[in-house]
Amino acid sequence: MTEPTPAAPAPQPAAPFTAAEDKQYSTLATFLNIIVLIPGLIFYFAFGNRGAMIKEQSRENLNWTINVTGILIADWILGFIVGFIPVVGLVLGLLLTLIYFAVLILNLVFSIIGGTKNNNGELYRYPLNIRWIK
Repeated sequence: MTEPTPAAPAPQPAAPFTAAEDKQYSTLATFLNIIVLIPGLIFYFAFGNRGAMIKEQSRENLNWTINVTGILIADWILGFIVGFIPVVGLVLGLLLTLIYFAVLILNLVFSIIGGTKNNNGELYRYPLNIRWIK
């Protein structure tokens, strides 16, 4: 007769990070915030439970990128809407474009500052950050 196939072994939880890996992944997560939202989500859900530093920093990074992404989407939608206004729309569109690029530059600067602080073993708290995820 045929024997039943053995069941696949249960997946094992991932091993916790060492202190050096924790610092390394926290630094990488913060530097990759330049990309906006996607790295924050990946690091929060994939590595958030493997070390104390990466857990705290990935939560902070995700909160920051949620805010930045929301501002960029709202700016884009407002820019599309005011584009239909004849003369005033041009001025408002220019202002919204400047705000869009200012937010991107601010994100770049804060990501570099945060990455260097993480590399020194410090947690970085973004200024002007609304913390959606506690």
